[in-house]
This record gives sequence, structure tokens and C-alpha cells, in this order.
Amino acid sequence: MTSVIFMGTPEFSAPILQSLIDHDYQVLAVVTQPDRRVGRKHVLTASPVKQVAVANNIEVLQPEKIGGSPEMARAIALAPDLIVTAAFGQFLPTKLLKAAKVAAVNVHASLLPKYRGGAPVHYAIMNGDRETGVSIMFMEKKMDAGDVLAQRAIPITDQDDVGSMFDKLSLLGRDLLLDTLPKLLAGEITPVKQDEQRVTFAPTIKSDEERIDLTMSAHMIDCKVRALRPFPTAHIYLNGVRTKLWQVTVLDQTTDLQPGELVSRDKHHLAIATGEHGVLQIDELQPAGKPKLSITDFLNGSTDALQVGEQVAE
Repeated sequence: MTSVIFMGTPEFSAPILQSLIDHDYQVLAVVTQPDRRVGRKHVLTASPVKQVAVANNIEVLQPEKIGGSPEMARAIALAPDLIVTAAFGQFLPTKLLKAAKVAAVNVHASLLPKYRGGAPVHYAIMNGDRETGVSIMFMEKKMDAGDVLAQRAIPITDQDDVGSMFDKLSLLGRDLLLDTLPKLLAGEITPVKQDEQRVTFAPTIKSDEERIDLTMSAHMIDCKVRALRPFPTAHIYLNGVRTKLWQVTVLDQTTDLQPGELVSRDKHHLAIATGEHGVLQIDELQPAGKPKLSITDFLNGSTDALQVGEQVAE
């Protein structure tokens, strides 16, 4: 039986771990991020990967930082055949990678060398890509730079957001890993080096990148809203109030109004001008300190007398 140490943290990683368990890989231990406090009540919560491990009576290691930790020493001592990572969230020291008797491999949610980094799904949607995918690659100390063992692509639809794509890519990665590992163990794969001339990066989204630039086209604003939904969520300032945008629609019309000016409003609709003469309808939003609202509920509760042509958003 092939022994594995699995390293991962979020929901994306959990089905991948479960598939290794279900297909008779011997998971010696799971390495995941420490429990975090989540929600308004700050409830201490185990990662989805830890929950799978606990349910299957697998040893769990939770270093705050893996390098030089007792948890790393334990993982090395276990001497697995494979180290498999999927969205673990930390760099792995070379000493740990070399502890795998056969290989250390990573399940990465992009078609490498495109979108190395921690937010490949966000950037694929934000940039308006029509497809993304999963790469299985050898791990090395340099971020997401290892030779590629296998890839599989999947379309991005106009309805997809980062939440739906994470779900799809998790299952795609699960299936691709299960197809790839037996071939790797049998020596039937010729790794492919990444073309460094084609490398692009997808660093973790910073807070200042969550604000929407209304001079962008309506289409690209829609892409950004979906790319940051359900986390970390895009926002504008609507009548001076920081407001998250959860759902928007690109309207098939143009306007000569300036970005952020009100194009139309009735009891059930609110549309603003964007860059490139576009028009964007806001369907669902969340003003600071309030719950998520449909645009109908928001307008019914609004006392602002908004006028067409007035600057209402920035």
C-alpha cells in the first residue's frame, strides 16, 4: 500500500483527501493549518481537511509555521512514499519535500505556468478567462514552479464565481490526481518543464484590490464581482456608504453618462454607468453594517431621492 502524508486546509482540499482514503492509499498523517476562530461569534473551527482526517482516525499535525517545527520533524520521521499537497497555504522546506521516498506532488488550481500563486481561481475569473483547470506537478521550493505531470481544463461560464469554480476544480483535481498517481508510481509519466516565458502570477488578493474601479467596462466589473464572491467580496461606495456587490447584470445598452452616474431607477431596478459607455444593473448588495439585500428590498428601504445623471457611486 502506498503511504501518503497529505497537506491541505480549505474545502477545496477535503474531497481530494477523502479520495485518497477511499482508494486505499495509506494516509499516515494530515498536515493542516491550526484551528481558527470564524464568524461573528468567533467559534474555534477546525479546517475542512482536519474534519476529514478526524472522521477517519488519521493523525493531524497543525503547525503555525511548518519550517523547523516539531510537526515537520514528525512528518519527516514518518517517511512516506508520497507527499500530496492541495491548497495547504505555506511554503514547504526542501528538507520536508525530500522526505518523500517517491515524490512530493501538488494539486494546483490553474493551467500552469499560468497563475502561479495563492489565488489562481480568483484571477482566472477576474481576467475574463473562458477556461481554467488543474495541474498536478512536482513540488520544489520555488512557488508552483515544478515540472508538470498532468493537466485537465474546464470551462468558466458567465454564471460561475470563485465559489462554484472551487467546487468544480476540487472534483477535477481529485479525479486527475487519482488518474496520475498510479502512472507516476509505475514510472509511466514524463514530466514537462514549465515555460518560464509564459509564467503569470496570482498573488493573494489584497484588501485595496476589493474595491471596484467603475471606469472599467461593465463586463470586467461583472467578472470582478464574481471573482471575489463569496470571498473576499467586491465593493463600491454607494451614496458614500461602503457597499458590497453580490450580484450584478451587464445590460445590453450604452450611455454617455460618466462612470458612477445613475442611468435608471425604479422600484425594482438600479443601473449605473461604467467605463466604455457600459451600463451595470445592481441586483444584490450589502451596505456596511447591514444584511445582504435584493435591490428591491434596498430601494424600498431607501429614503434617498436619487436622480438620473446624479453621481451615486464611486
